[in-house]
Amino acid sequence: MTIALIDYGAGNLRSVHNALVAAGADGVVVTADPDIVAKADRIVLPGVGAFAACMSGLSAIDGLIEAMERRVRGEGAPFLGICVGMQLLADAGEEHGTHTGLGWIGGTVRAFAPAPGLRIPHMGWNDVVPTAPHPVIAAGEAYYLHGYHFADAADVAATSTHGATFTAAVARDNIVGVQYHPEKSQAYGLATLERFLKWRP
Repeated sequence: MTIALIDYGAGNLRSVHNALVAAGADGVVVTADPDIVAKADRIVLPGVGAFAACMSGLSAIDGLIEAMERRVRGEGAPFLGICVGMQLLADAGEEHGTHTGLGWIGGTVRAFAPAPGLRIPHMGWNDVVPTAPHPVIAAGEAYYLHGYHFADAADVAATSTHGATFTAAVARDNIVGVQYHPEKSQAYGLATLERFLKWRP
């Protein structure tokens, strides 16, 4: 089984790669090659940094978004977006201006609203509370690091709370995205990746 771990200059690739291997993955390929992505059995899109920079990096690789669209949305390959990789699924992001996302799942990525005593970015361990049963998402505690969140998401799979309730995971058909970092979430994170690797949407 080939798992394409997308390398677009904006992901914690080594940690995610190692976590996938620890979760039992065989055949993880770190790649930006559209031809490899177009044939991959599963696709993982990590992301660290600002929404606009990540989307720009993804768009700068000729044919990559098209290959992802075809393989994931057209052919149904299981997809996992992590942190900003999940946020890029949105219609738009509002970090440093408004920027267009992939538009795979409706919603807009917005900053946490400031509040007395609320630390931004949201950093550390927090709950994952599923909104409905899903083969990949389970209740538990995961590690988060983000100052923006997926607001008004069309397909919320789990929530957490930081000042207010926010989207911890989204899911639609063969697409799942998590705001937290499975690669930093110890046993809970590895279990999430194990479920993704076994998932047959």
